[in-house]
Amino acid sequence: MASNDPGWGGKKNDGPPDLDEIMRDLTRRLNALFGKKGPQSSLPSDPPAQNPFGIGFIVLLIAVIWLGTGFYIVDQGKRGVVLRFGKYVETTMPGPRWHLPFPVESVDIVNLEQVRTIEVGYRGQGEVGPGRARELKESLMLTDDENIIDLQFAVQFNLKSPEDLLFNNRDPEEAVRSTAETAIREVVGKSRMDFVLYEGRAEVAVRVRKLMQDILDRYKSGINIVSVTMQNAQPPEQVQAAFDDAVKAGQDLERQKNEGQAYANDVIPKARGNAARLMEEASGYKQRVINEAQGNASRFAQILDQYEKAPQVTRQRMYLETQEQVLSNTSKVLVDQKSGSGSMLYLPLDKLIGGAAATAAAQPGAASQAPAPAPVINPEADSRGRDAFRNRDRESRP
Repeated sequence: MASNDPGWGGKKNDGPPDLDEIMRDLTRRLNALFGKKGPQSSLPSDPPAQNPFGIGFIVLLIAVIWLGTGFYIVDQGKRGVVLRFGKYVETTMPGPRWHLPFPVESVDIVNLEQVRTIEVGYRGQGEVGPGRARELKESLMLTDDENIIDLQFAVQFNLKSPEDLLFNNRDPEEAVRSTAETAIREVVGKSRMDFVLYEGRAEVAVRVRKLMQDILDRYKSGINIVSVTMQNAQPPEQVQAAFDDAVKAGQDLERQKNEGQAYANDVIPKARGNAARLMEEASGYKQRVINEAQGNASRFAQILDQYEKAPQVTRQRMYLETQEQVLSNTSKVLVDQKSGSGSMLYLPLDKLIGGAAATAAAQPGAASQAPAPAPVINPEADSRGRDAFRNRDRESRP
């Protein structure tokens, strides 16, 4: 605006402009903008006329702007909590919303779908190791069998009640960390060391999650535990070497037990089978001996009955049967020379040789010996030799 502008009073002035003049100029410009013209004086010195409509419009414009600040949008997965002078009024769903502007009402937008993660027993990203900062005051825990373990785990959670979160919870992450430490110490304190380190890791995580949710619901924290993941579980570093030796000894013990059980599974069935076989053989031998004894007794009774009826005939028959059995098992051949016949005798050499071979094979150590031919005995020559031996024996006596 130039110095000779009527807004400056039409005269040159080096001082600051008058506030009344500025307000009158703003009012005229607003009236000209909306098509209303107020009285204007040709003399700059005349006082301007009052325009109450222009002031009201400004007030109305300010009120519209103030009311416009009450519009807000709630995104998907979030909730808007409306507070009127700090008191809870309502919870709004996703979409465009409006509330009485500040300082009457205020809105807190709470994200319910965002999953947050906290670490217990360590801090930092990546695998558990030298690059990760350990928190020993959180990770060292005492088990039921009075052993100390170093345990690190992560907890993921989200929000399920924005009202409880705002009015009953000051710091959600700190509440979850404290609850997680309390729950894991209770679960580990009721479990044995081997169970926590090996076969029960998944079960321990499930029990910790359930206990954490119960504690948080009891305090109406508005927090939902999504998962509990055990990152690492091991003995303290000071006893790690001794613990490894104990684990190896336990593994050797289990291996030896398995080997012994395998050997027992192989030997015991065989021994039971042999015992059953011996029992069956003994039972068969017992039955055979009993049957033979009963048969012999029955045969003897029958022979006795026949002997009582015809003693001489029975005695002669028994003698002949006995001689037949004895002579059938010998390899000697008896020839009768009293008949005086000069016919050539036929000797069954093949049968005699076969019988001698069978007898030699049945005797131990005689399998490699060749069967000797059956001797032929002359009864008459044998008788003369015996008589001559008796005569010499009588002559030699005094």
